[in-house]
Amino acid sequence: MKNIKHIVTFLFIALVFSSCTEENYEFGDIVTPTGLTITPEIVGANADNPYGDGSGVVNINATANNAISYKFIYNGQETVAPSGKLTYNFGNTGVRKYTITVVANGTAGVSTSTTIELEVSVVYLPPAELVTTLTSNSSRRWRIKAEAKPHFGLGPLGGTEIADLYFSAEPNDKADSGMYDDRFTFNVDGTFLHDTGIDGFVFGREVLIEELNGPGGIKVGQDFIQYPYPDQAGQYILSAPNNVETISLSGLGFIGYYVGGNHQYRILSRSANELILTTGDGNGELEWWFVLVPE
Repeated sequence: MKNIKHIVTFLFIALVFSSCTEENYEFGDIVTPTGLTITPEIVGANADNPYGDGSGVVNINATANNAISYKFIYNGQETVAPSGKLTYNFGNTGVRKYTITVVANGTAGVSTSTTIELEVSVVYLPPAELVTTLTSNSSRRWRIKAEAKPHFGLGPLGGTEIADLYFSAEPNDKADSGMYDDRFTFNVDGTFLHDTGIDGFVFGREVLIEELNGPGGIKVGQDFIQYPYPDQAGQYILSAPNNVETISLSGLGFIGYYVGGNHQYRILSRSANELILTTGDGNGELEWWFVLVPE
């Protein structure tokens, strides 16, 4: 009888030990990315114009073995680009040097990085009327034109026609999202302020909005509404790649609805008191549209 008890006890201990041992093998291998390569394309660069065509646009492609995402760092601002592709739109006139660091992230938080230095030419000077419209030659505060249709929508990537939108929100359709009380201030000195309103909420696309590192909001379909986020200050640059006036926001700056991407907003239409802006999302799938009016 004692022998039977000993055998049962031994089997029980062995089972517990085996179960604990198996749990130690569930984390997988931790592999640091290797072979990080950065390939910059200065738009318009050739033998006669080694610093580009003056637009200040640089497309960067990063690749590495065993990388699961990438992060780009310029002037202290970090931008996450899971695909390893990012476009910078430099706005300082003249030929200037720019330093960019790319971090390739692997599993369990391991990473590798490298830094490149580029010389890029910028000759663009924004039209005086654009500066006046955007900033009132001092400071101007804008909001989403919630009371009208169109004011917020989405369409094919790179689209330029409102008629092609897949979706256009009805007036005040997103009243519970946290977007309508946001205010966007452009100052003539190149600084930008995003006031997230009295509720302190913003609105954005699932997965992509996680780049903001907030505590999370309420998931509704593919959107996150009422996502807590503090006011943000940054910079903006005006340029005109391919002759399309463009506002580039620094860091994670955004307008209306967070979609990641390159944080560049094309101005498809403007008048003294209205802007129609579009931006491509970080998934490389859709173009997002916003109509702004001054407060």
